[in-house]
Amino acid sequence: MRRREFIAGVSALGMAAGRGAGARQERLTPDASIEEVSLAELQAAMGRGDWTAEQAVAKYLARIESIDQSGPTLRSVIEVNPDALSIARSLDAERAAGKTRGPLHGIPILLKDNIDTADRLQTTAGSLALAGSIASRDAFLVEQLRKAGAVVLGKTNLSEWANFRSSRSSSGWSSRGRQTRNPYALDRNPCGSSSGSGAAVAASLCAAAIGTETDGSIVCPSNANSLVGIKPTLGLVSRSGIIPIAHSQDTAGPMARSVADAATLLSALTGVDPRDSATSASRAARIDYTTFLDPAGLRGARLGVVRNYFGFDPRVDRLMEEALDVLRRQGAVLIDPVLDPTKGDYRDSEYEVLLYEFKADLNQYLRGLGEKAPVRSLDDVIAFNERHRDRVMPYFGQETMEKAAAKGPLTDPAYRRALAKNHRLTRQLGIDAMLRTHRLDALVAPTGGPPWLTDLVKGDHFGGGFSSAAAVAGYPHLTVPNGYIQGLPVGISFYGRRWSEGPLIRLAFAYEQATRHRRPPTYLPTLALP
Repeated sequence: MRRREFIAGVSALGMAAGRGAGARQERLTPDASIEEVSLAELQAAMGRGDWTAEQAVAKYLARIESIDQSGPTLRSVIEVNPDALSIARSLDAERAAGKTRGPLHGIPILLKDNIDTADRLQTTAGSLALAGSIASRDAFLVEQLRKAGAVVLGKTNLSEWANFRSSRSSSGWSSRGRQTRNPYALDRNPCGSSSGSGAAVAASLCAAAIGTETDGSIVCPSNANSLVGIKPTLGLVSRSGIIPIAHSQDTAGPMARSVADAATLLSALTGVDPRDSATSASRAARIDYTTFLDPAGLRGARLGVVRNYFGFDPRVDRLMEEALDVLRRQGAVLIDPVLDPTKGDYRDSEYEVLLYEFKADLNQYLRGLGEKAPVRSLDDVIAFNERHRDRVMPYFGQETMEKAAAKGPLTDPAYRRALAKNHRLTRQLGIDAMLRTHRLDALVAPTGGPPWLTDLVKGDHFGGGFSSAAAVAGYPHLTVPNGYIQGLPVGISFYGRRWSEGPLIRLAFAYEQATRHRRPPTYLPTLALP
């Protein structure tokens, strides 16, 4: 595309974004834009017969072609489902026959490319080492989505191997999909390994998406793309059929443009999976999370302001102070300050656990692919990368993988000590202690700073924010848009005790409704800074 055409396209997208940032559409006519349309609006339009699922899929596919594959060229979608239109037609036929499966019936959803689908889509974790790999069975969460009537629209790009290949990696870069761009400023980073899911949802390339997180990979791209992201309690969403990093921290979760959409999607993802024993403890937590969408949900809530996650950026602190004023005005009781007594004390032990579990868990996943799998072990992946260094490692190496390969089995005392230390510090002495000592309903902190300039030479530079305590503990963490710094998004985090997704959704929804911070992206090539 010539520069003049590119600028004209960006200008048109910006004007559309400005319209979308104003009033919501009351009724979707057949020729209406798909941009910023909510799950409820889509479902209502299909229920009235104004739209069909096939038309919605076609609109998203056209948008992927014009924004993701050309124009701004976000590179957030690594592959589209060649059967998406036919699946949508079959769901339209069900609706015409009087059968509707629920709020996700006919809704197009994108999945991160480490989530198995037993169809014509590959599952590769962005790696050329797994190019051509087709799963023999859907991940359990995909089975749940299909039962709910969702259309798997395609797979999103990600940080290769979910950002567990090198300490100098660039979030959103994979050898299969190349570098994903942030739709708010194209030279900025989309953050986290679920970067493609974040950029795609922000750019309205799907109704919503699924990301995965080990530490920060749902909430960081949600922060950087002005989204709502929910990192659930470990075990609420099954881990089976997902290319792993570490079973003690890995989970999938929803990424959406609103709390309501994220709650709707989370409700469909849950379930007890015989292939994942951790889900057996989630029976009581399998509920309709949309019942927590209360605009008065902050009234009387006791929230702890965790001050030792502040201070990394004065501009973020200013936005957080404004957020705290909103929380007070909405009736919340703020306990300020609260200090996380174990912040940072588990940094080394967390990394130790991830190295051990990555080797064990990835080897188990790869063995399960069968004899036709292109690689069968972590050692095979490392060898493949070396043989194809020019395509796989043009910018950064695989020293993290090599460290993991050198680890022993999960029976090693060093692993067991590190895991026990992680849980003691983040659970009993960390989150649980803060909640109990101050009689809190939840904790509040800044999710992160504005997205940084993508740097393929030096890699990521996150700056600061919150994710690790909830990730290491396996406790829920929800981020919601909290405004903009020079037009770049930042978020606010609500987190708390195990299985507290419902109360966190209530708090986040009330804050979202009181502020309505989210604005659509404008696809600037770069920021026009003074």
